[in-house]
Amino acid sequence: MTAGDLGAAGLARLARLIADETRAACLLALLDGRAWTAGELARHARVAPSTLSEHLGKLVAGGLLAEERQGRHRYVRLADARVAQLVEDLAARVGPRALVRRPRGLAGAGAGAAMARGRTCYDHLAGRLGIAVTDALTARGLLRQDTGFALTDAGVAWFGATGIPLVRTGRRPLARACLDWTERRPHLAGVAGAALCRHALDAGWCVRIGTERAVRVTAAGARALSELLGVAEADLC
Repeated sequence: MTAGDLGAAGLARLARLIADETRAACLLALLDGRAWTAGELARHARVAPSTLSEHLGKLVAGGLLAEERQGRHRYVRLADARVAQLVEDLAARVGPRALVRRPRGLAGAGAGAAMARGRTCYDHLAGRLGIAVTDALTARGLLRQDTGFALTDAGVAWFGATGIPLVRTGRRPLARACLDWTERRPHLAGVAGAALCRHALDAGWCVRIGTERAVRVTAAGARALSELLGVAEADLC
């Protein structure tokens, strides 16, 4: 068997692994960057725990998920940032209408609106919030988008002055464009995107709402983003 044959076989296995609605629902849910229990994912995917356990076993064996056990609980998360990028890129190809479940009453419609307004995309900010921050960084000369996403020297200095450390590990890029599946425009990912999102949550600029990936900008966060980046409050709603 040639190297090309092996590559084709591996790609086909990966495609079959993702090409299941229950497993795809789990991967999308885990884009919030947190570890979920098998029971939480079963309720999210609307399947029996025994069925979900079989699917999780396949995703772990295929290298897409990592698992940990604490007492009686089994936790799973995306294996790494590369898996998150793969899921994000595929989700952007599908488009927002196919990814958002049909709302069940006003609560469901509200959850969908909240996700579009602001959410985490694995470990960085997305939705209108992510786009607003990305645009503000670009407008202030802190981020370049004309030749691919890249922090400028002023951008690196801004992160340091704001108290947001940029710690590079492995081969992950400092800045990367991630196509937002609701806004259809790129937002900031990579080391810088993750650091900014982590700081926003730790500093109370944003808080998580509900059980999905949605986040809400707090009053303190709106003031900070306005003072530091000139983001208009209207762009956060």
